[in-house]
Amino acid sequence: MISSTLMLISAIITVAAGLTGFLLARRFVARRLRFVDAVYSPAAPFLIAALAMVIAWPVSALPLVSATASALFGIGAGLGTASGVKALRRGAITR
Repeated sequence: MISSTLMLISAIITVAAGLTGFLLARRFVARRLRFVDAVYSPAAPFLIAALAMVIAWPVSALPLVSATASALFGIGAGLGTASGVKALRRGAITR
């Protein structure tokens, strides 16, 4: 019973890490990096994903946080960056 509860909590943390990475990166690109030409590079999402994963890696030493959570945080940040750039190019974000 306890192990299944801990596994569920760990899974929720992992999904939340991925969503948080996506939302934070998309908002940051839309608000702060709008006029930075480097963010429009095709390599930017990959670099952001790798950097976010490396930064989140020490958190995976905590008991309920796995290395998968830091990897999903990085993937979410990369996808959020790509989504933010795409929205800026379309003009969907006007703030």
